[in-house]
Amino acid sequence: MIDDFSENGLLATAIDGFVARESQRRMANKVTEAINAQHSLVVEAGTGTGKTFAYLVPALRSDKKVILSTGSKNLQEQLFSKDLPIIKKALNYTGKISLLKGRANYLCLERLYHQYAGAGDLDKDLRVDLIRVKNWSIKTKDGDISKCTTVTEDNPVWSILTSTNDNCLGSDCEHYNDCYVVKARKRALNADVVVVNHHLFLADVVVKDTGFGELIPKADVMIFDEAHQLPDLACHYFGQQLTSRQLFDLAKEINLTYRTEVKDMAQLQQCADKLQKCTQDLRLVINQHSPKGNLRYLFNQEAVKNELSYLVDALNFCHEFLLLAVGRSSTLDNCFERIKQYHALLSRLQQTNITGFSYWYECTNNYFIFALTPLSVADKFTQLIAERDGSWIFTSATLSVDNRLDYFTKRLGLDSAESLILESPFDYANQTIMCVPRYIPSPNEQGNAQKLIDILLPVIEANQGRCFFLCTSYAMMNALAKQFRELTTLPVLVQGETSKVKLLEQFIHKGNALLIATSSFWEGIDVRGDTLSCVIIDKLPFTSPDDPLIKARMEDCQMQGGDAFNEVQLPEAVITLKQGVGRLIRHHNDRGAIIICDNRLVMRAYGATFINSLPPSPRTRDINKVINFLLAKS
Repeated sequence: MIDDFSENGLLATAIDGFVARESQRRMANKVTEAINAQHSLVVEAGTGTGKTFAYLVPALRSDKKVILSTGSKNLQEQLFSKDLPIIKKALNYTGKISLLKGRANYLCLERLYHQYAGAGDLDKDLRVDLIRVKNWSIKTKDGDISKCTTVTEDNPVWSILTSTNDNCLGSDCEHYNDCYVVKARKRALNADVVVVNHHLFLADVVVKDTGFGELIPKADVMIFDEAHQLPDLACHYFGQQLTSRQLFDLAKEINLTYRTEVKDMAQLQQCADKLQKCTQDLRLVINQHSPKGNLRYLFNQEAVKNELSYLVDALNFCHEFLLLAVGRSSTLDNCFERIKQYHALLSRLQQTNITGFSYWYECTNNYFIFALTPLSVADKFTQLIAERDGSWIFTSATLSVDNRLDYFTKRLGLDSAESLILESPFDYANQTIMCVPRYIPSPNEQGNAQKLIDILLPVIEANQGRCFFLCTSYAMMNALAKQFRELTTLPVLVQGETSKVKLLEQFIHKGNALLIATSSFWEGIDVRGDTLSCVIIDKLPFTSPDDPLIKARMEDCQMQGGDAFNEVQLPEAVITLKQGVGRLIRHHNDRGAIIICDNRLVMRAYGATFINSLPPSPRTRDINKVINFLLAKS
């Protein structure tokens, strides 16, 4: 393995611009050991380590079945289309590599033909898009909706033309042999390396518990990149949710099946209408409360109790009538099973006295979610690893808090895993400066957006834009955007005004822009060179203690005699801050300033935990020193 990563090794020979790094070599050796010994490994690899190649080379050299899981679909595509081909060519690897996405990424032929038969109910725009998809379906080989050039990936028509675990008919479907999801799984079964993402992996684990519909094949090596996302995602996937969309979709399915397949059963229309009305009425009542909160409180409100009872009645009515239709239609049979499932789930959600879970809801003008989320998934994850022999490798640039990995390992029950922390090879002492400016307002002080602009505009203009301003709330983002646009002639780009991809393209193309954003831009963004040389963060990213899941985890921590702030809130904030700071230096030649607008970093004792967890940048409180640093030639 050492030969692969040395200055004259295989990768240096095969890849233009390859730079040998000791940290990359160490990680590759550890991954090789973990694969050979079939044990678990946790690696924090600082930005610039080259962790992707450090796990890909040992994985492909192992000649074992490998699952690679990434944090998002974008990273999944990058791994499959860019990184893997490079290593495959360098190693002359001859194994099969497959990309596997979740069901929602593949056209469902059953739903396409079903919707086409009842297209009269769709509005004009959806009917036009339906025809476009129908024409594309004749030509596509894999049914991947991202490859449909005539209908965008975010078009609402896809929600009715893709399947879910709920509505998939499985082997009962008449299109089963032509199903794109089935074909994708067959390709994955025959592949040596399968690229997935965390959402798909966890959804698949949950589906396996039900014994039906799993997509991801068994493997000898499991590698999770961007692993810091796993604990929170696992909590949600090992929990349970009932949403208004599930109920509305069920009502639409019953109605559509009545009009296309079982036209003699007119009461199906009544079932669908009653279910739809009760769901809508419940949403309207919930909307009179906070947009998110505790389910225990919500379910104790008299008006909500009444609407819930009407919804249960509607489900019972659907159950009784669809029982008479069992066997008439595969789609109706599926609807019948979903009715039983949603009824049982609603009953479980109302049992809010069962401990060990956070009970929460969200509601907007368009939807509601009822959810229960386990406070810990350590037992579940430990069991999952025990059931699947092989190597489990977890890596990210942001796993440690104060140079310790135990916050991450405890949450996933990885107490016996080997661990390694590799510092970034970048020269932060010379490439960066970090500033907590003097005279900045308190985080929640009234009018603090204007005060921050007064302090920071000179820096941004001196730097000719080339700046990310990362915010912890939409309110701050919008306040800053409005005032910056009034005060500077620099281009001001704002998250939400166009897609994330287009915003980044505009930022890079303009070369002198200020991009103001929230959580979407704190991680997974890679802008190299002079285009980005200043990252400003509005305040330390503590999750609100009113967030239902954080609140429940804090209460659980206190009940066990722990310190909720130091054991829950602080580690979460540290990892998020590390992600935000990590946007700045992406290459050995990058150079720039980090400005964190929160006095607590220097005034509170816990500030040391943040600072010890960040790269070793020189620190100052003088904003003029930042300007001088940015203006100096690199």
